[in-house]
Amino acid sequence: MLCLALLLSCGAAHGARPTERSKQKAAAELQRAGLQQKLTALKRDISQTESAKDDAADTLAESEEAISNANRALRDLAQEQSETSVKLNALGKEHRELTATVEKQKGQLSKLLREQYVAGNEDRMKLLLSGDNPNRINRDLQLMAYVSQAQARLLESLRANLLAVEKNQADVQNAKDELEEIAQEERDQKVVLEQEKARRASMLANLSQRLVAKRKEAGSVERDEQRMGNLVDKLAKLIEEQAAAAAAEKKRQQLLAEQRAAAKAAAAARAAEEKRERLLAARAKVEAQAQARAQARALAERERLAKEQQSKSGKIQPQTQPQTQPVPVPVPVPAPPVKLEPIDNDEPPQIAKVEPKPEPKPEPKPEPKPEPARPTLAPAPPDGAFASLKGQLRPPVAGRIAARFGSKRGDGPTWKGVFIKTGEGSDVHAVAAGRVVFSDWMRGFGNLIIVDHGGQYLSIYGNNQSLLKRAGDSVRSGDAIASAGNSGGNEESGLYFELRHQGRAFDPATWVKF
Repeated sequence: MLCLALLLSCGAAHGARPTERSKQKAAAELQRAGLQQKLTALKRDISQTESAKDDAADTLAESEEAISNANRALRDLAQEQSETSVKLNALGKEHRELTATVEKQKGQLSKLLREQYVAGNEDRMKLLLSGDNPNRINRDLQLMAYVSQAQARLLESLRANLLAVEKNQADVQNAKDELEEIAQEERDQKVVLEQEKARRASMLANLSQRLVAKRKEAGSVERDEQRMGNLVDKLAKLIEEQAAAAAAEKKRQQLLAEQRAAAKAAAAARAAEEKRERLLAARAKVEAQAQARAQARALAERERLAKEQQSKSGKIQPQTQPQTQPVPVPVPVPAPPVKLEPIDNDEPPQIAKVEPKPEPKPEPKPEPKPEPARPTLAPAPPDGAFASLKGQLRPPVAGRIAARFGSKRGDGPTWKGVFIKTGEGSDVHAVAAGRVVFSDWMRGFGNLIIVDHGGQYLSIYGNNQSLLKRAGDSVRSGDAIASAGNSGGNEESGLYFELRHQGRAFDPATWVKF
């Protein structure tokens, strides 16, 4: 009772648990670091023959990347904040339900204790020594046992609910800490965003004339297109490498599964053979014991018949030394010799466990060592999925088409895609499901994101203000992957959009419902 009183009087101890959000973010960044490092090296290879100072837009690169990262962080934080708020509301509801249950169970225990106190708390020993009717004593003891069991179950349930309340409080505190952490990060990112926007505006004012001259230069446009072609070719090789690595890993896993299955089958076969040998040995022993019993019965029957014959003939044999009964000769059996125990007709024969000789086990083949972790993309979409969507794709952004595929770009080459004018910050959506294979700033295209749709189909989105997805992410059709802008030295706010197959650009108008 003292333990129960202490349990009911003590409040749930609460200790603030450190948030796991930062650890999870660090782990995700570490997992993404390998792929990002590889893509950075790929971009460096493309531009290694170009001078770092030959493009005025390069001056804006650092600021535009910082703006993109800040906007992406703010969007991610808003999503986290929404999810954490939902989690906090659910935890609050759970806490109210647990508290109500605990109060109800405390009331039930208090009532039981009060009734037990009023009844006099008659113990079992006094009841046994009372000298009362044994039937009544037995009935009362059974009732007392039922009451004790009910009390124990109620007490255990109360303990479990108190622990659940304590865990719930820790989870609530953790969720509140996460919300505060998110709010602080949002404040920091907003400061960074405003600073970078002011910095970019200042640089644009200083570089406006150089940017206008650059846009009019035909050679600059050709270099941009060549740069895009090189990037697409290198991405295609990277995708092939990833596919080959995934196929090799799948083959290795299949080989390991086959080896495990073969080892399991061999072990099952050995176990079955050992079981068969034990059954044969046991059957042989049972047959030998049955034969010995039959011989003993036959010998006893012959002695009985001999005594009856002697009693009928009236001859009484003088008493001599007791004759030694012949010991039945056991029939040889194929199993190892087993010493026969005396026969007891009241007990079933015991089967001796005969251990077979251990067979030499084949040396296990060493499993191939796992290869070190590679920077991986998300799983590739199935081939043919994108091709089946021809003519059904939705526009990546709402706006007006200012330049179409194949039209002339001033004195330079023709457009390889379309340019859609739209407001700065408008959401850019993936035209189909796929995986992000590039998400970074690139000369001539600003903040650029490329999505692989499988079957060697790529969709390209350039001149974005912000990139909302990272390389390696999976995207669904219609997911927001960027926000439109005029990065890369572009004059107007909008989106540059391309579709490519096997590295060659083709007219998006035949696929997208503009």
